[in-house]
Amino acid sequence: MKQTKTLKVRVKDKHAAELNRMARSVNFVWNYLNELSSRAIREKGLFLSAYDMHPYTKGAGKDLGLHSQTLQCIAAEYVARRKQFKKPRLNWRKSGGVRRSLGWIPVNTGAAKWKNGQVFHNGTYFKVWDSYGLSTYKFRAGSFNEDSRGRWYFNVAVEVDVQPTLGQGAVGIDLGLKDVATCSDGGRLENSRFYRRMEDQLATAQRARNKRRVKAIHAKIKNRRQDAQHKFSRKLVNQYGEIVVGDVSSTRLAKTRMAKSVYDAGWSQLKTMLEYKCAHAGIVFKVVRETNTTRACSSCGSLSGPQGVNGLRVRVWECVECGVLHDRDVNAARNILSLGAGRCPQEVGIPVL
Repeated sequence: MKQTKTLKVRVKDKHAAELNRMARSVNFVWNYLNELSSRAIREKGLFLSAYDMHPYTKGAGKDLGLHSQTLQCIAAEYVARRKQFKKPRLNWRKSGGVRRSLGWIPVNTGAAKWKNGQVFHNGTYFKVWDSYGLSTYKFRAGSFNEDSRGRWYFNVAVEVDVQPTLGQGAVGIDLGLKDVATCSDGGRLENSRFYRRMEDQLATAQRARNKRRVKAIHAKIKNRRQDAQHKFSRKLVNQYGEIVVGDVSSTRLAKTRMAKSVYDAGWSQLKTMLEYKCAHAGIVFKVVRETNTTRACSSCGSLSGPQGVNGLRVRVWECVECGVLHDRDVNAARNILSLGAGRCPQEVGIPVL
């Protein structure tokens, strides 16, 4: 079975100057299309498509040092984002200053190839740390992207052979703060509090106005969180055939006094990982409404569990109806699993595992 997968490899730093130059040209084209589109809407009431924009940029690639297909990719991306945000004009891409836009150079299918052990694009060879064996893949669309530390990466979509997962059964996942994720089988992704553990180092670097060190610490926090979540999500995808997650909203909780802990947990990132890995492995992924999953007993369905802000302190509770002792998070995960199967925990409950 064939699946599309995106590979990300680091570009060596000696190419940063050339990539930065190309990124500035990309920003120039984006801003030109932004002004062109807004004027067409304002003066003629006409929403230009990507095809309509191509004649306005035709031939500019040679002067700007960009591949001709890159100009087409910029127009297509601009129109897609304009439709997404429903705005007549988008934000400008800035090539300098404090709020500088991170570098982005789109690459169309066939515009980048693997030649002589390097990525060949727009007449230039880019050396990369090849951790995937890129010579065995045929490149599709992709892009060069810059991170906050000024490091460049080459991201490219390729086709890979995928073996169906051998995982069986289903698992429910309750997202929280004490533990980032708790499974219905009792498994947990502990909250290592990556940000809070390095908060003192970050504060020291900020007081010293060491911007380079601040960016490095933020990157380390991000990488550690991603590593833990990648390992956890991969384990679940390999083990189960269906994964059900509660629809907890980090946006709402971020407006409370728990905002720092919510952002540190990274729920949205974990759900995104589970979703695309499930799709890639050919297994079921569901997001269900988790209302009352903490209060409801997973055995009898009675609403006898802790509730409210004060109830967050209660980690273990006993059902007044059936007398079963519950771990708060495991019970919620079992109810989420029940909802994923189409059953209402308040009516029928599910057996204690």
